[in-house]
Amino acid sequence: MSHDHDLVLRPTPAQIEAALNPPPGRTGGDLVVETLAGLGATTVFGLPGQHALGMFDALRRSRLRYVGLRMENNAGFAADAYGRITGEAAPLLLSTGPGALLSLAALQEAAAASAPVLAIGSQVPAAGLGGGRHGHLHELRDQQASFRDVVKSVHPVRTASQIPSAVAAAWRSALTAPHGPVWVEIPQDVLLAETVLPVVTAPDATPEELPPRPELTALAAHLLETAERPAIIAGGGVVRADAPAKLRALAERLNAPVVTTFGGKGAFPWGHPLSLQSWLEDRHTTDFLADADVLLVVGSGLGELSSNYHTFAPRGRVIQIEADAGKLESNHPGIGIHADARLALMALLETVGERPDPGAPERVRAVLGAVRERLDAQELSLERRVLADVRAALPDRAPSFWDMTILAYWAWSAFDARRPNAMHSAQGAGGLGYGFPAALGAAVADPTTPVLAVSGDGGAMYSIAELATARQYDLSVTWLIVDDGGYGILREYMTDAFGTATGTELTRPDFVALAESFGVPAVRTDPENLRADLAAALSAPGPSVVVLPALLRMFAPTHL
Repeated sequence: MSHDHDLVLRPTPAQIEAALNPPPGRTGGDLVVETLAGLGATTVFGLPGQHALGMFDALRRSRLRYVGLRMENNAGFAADAYGRITGEAAPLLLSTGPGALLSLAALQEAAAASAPVLAIGSQVPAAGLGGGRHGHLHELRDQQASFRDVVKSVHPVRTASQIPSAVAAAWRSALTAPHGPVWVEIPQDVLLAETVLPVVTAPDATPEELPPRPELTALAAHLLETAERPAIIAGGGVVRADAPAKLRALAERLNAPVVTTFGGKGAFPWGHPLSLQSWLEDRHTTDFLADADVLLVVGSGLGELSSNYHTFAPRGRVIQIEADAGKLESNHPGIGIHADARLALMALLETVGERPDPGAPERVRAVLGAVRERLDAQELSLERRVLADVRAALPDRAPSFWDMTILAYWAWSAFDARRPNAMHSAQGAGGLGYGFPAALGAAVADPTTPVLAVSGDGGAMYSIAELATARQYDLSVTWLIVDDGGYGILREYMTDAFGTATGTELTRPDFVALAESFGVPAVRTDPENLRADLAAALSAPGPSVVVLPALLRMFAPTHL
């Protein structure tokens, strides 16, 4: 017997009336913003451009909040952070050609970090599509091809009627595990043309669930419950799936030590007796994990940074829970469970029994003690003090966003995020310029708490224009710039490898005077006053800059 009638949503009288009498003057751009609003979006990021003006004009007829940044890549980083903080798909409106292409580095970071970004870009008029026939400004032969290798899915539009379905499908894709960026592309003439279509209300774009296969979780539960030396690596997938509580419950039931990857910071309590913290770039931690007879990897592909630069060689059974099917067993053979981390952990908790192991906390303390002894043997008091003072100055609720700078490399291993989804960096794709624009996106997502951004002087120069954005929207972001006169981490890499560094030394501005020229309060500090100056800046509403001239060094390599 057919039940198709159960799937038909019958319109209400009010919806019928609205459908028969749509407001005049609407365009394809209105269909875009109406669909976004119907899906639940409240905020969009972006930068206008010639072919995209139909979308931007429609914004003034909608209730969506527009946050404009000064460069497309920075707008992408802001949308990335908004998606991470809220768990919602963050709309990013872009123009054709140069404007679209300038977002690619940000979308690559969103893809690597599984941040849900819904990028909607314009195209040349539909008649000109297909490769340079009309010579339109910004024209590319195949703009989609530039995005296809970066984003989760591509959704081209060629007529107005396709807009709501394409945007809804992209929304569903962005929020289906693993989360990620998606690309919708709409020609200029389609955005500008008047439409007689009814106002878009609430399209169905419920994300698809990704449950584990029961025979795999049954086997995993048996192996973990009967293991002698189980251990857990928790990655960013645990945070994205909102599963830290499930992870803790499983670890405590198994008495299994837990280490979090740099992308999974906060997935497990830092001071918990079973916490190995995040010292993945330390041989003591790597050896401990390699010695586990059963290793559970949740929400991580065990890539370069999470495997101590591919020197990690597990000797026991590996169980890998991962929503990205392409990452299953991609670096280490084992039992691959293609599933959302939360659903898989729930399935394990329904099956696995108690595993008593009173000695587990002592083994954890021994590893952390060995890590501290190794650091104590190096002259790193300045670096450890600076990081400790940043942690002390930052309120527990305040999120932090870190650029690719030496202090961030320290933070990956040594910084206590104190809660899930609170520490973020560009370690997924590794591009410069992430910290400050991402922090702006987080401040838009949650204006009730200050936000910290951390950059080096080299990375800071990627984002200086966004001081104007911070001031324009009065966003409470404090930007800590560690000024060491160049690309510090590259200086170290090159000096270690070649005996000298090339191309790493930089002329830079007076960051304090530059920030003040934007109307942003700024202070130059030193290691003795960093904690007080940073705390004062974070406690004041609105944007601020703290500049710390300091030459920091990395701890000695531990993967050799």
